[in-house]
Amino acid sequence: MFVDLPAADNEVKAGDTIGAIESVKSASDILSPVSGLVVKANIELGTNPKLINESAEDDGWICKIAVKDGKEIEALMDEEGYDAYIRGADQ
Repeated sequence: MFVDLPAADNEVKAGDTIGAIESVKSASDILSPVSGLVVKANIELGTNPKLINESAEDDGWICKIAVKDGKEIEALMDEEGYDAYIRGADQ
């Protein structure tokens, strides 16, 4: 697996492709969930990309973005909404 990370100090818009994740089976773009400035990328993923699967909420984060418009946060799914979305995708 390979992770292409966004560069720090990169201005992004919600929905922009900011990187990519490649595995043995597929490759996927990483889309920014919000607009803002990338302030830090998780360089640990460069040497240990499996952290995305093993510790997605702790050590497997992709990047930190200084959000430009806080209202975009309100439009994101919470954990319960995401779980329901995933369960629906399985059907």
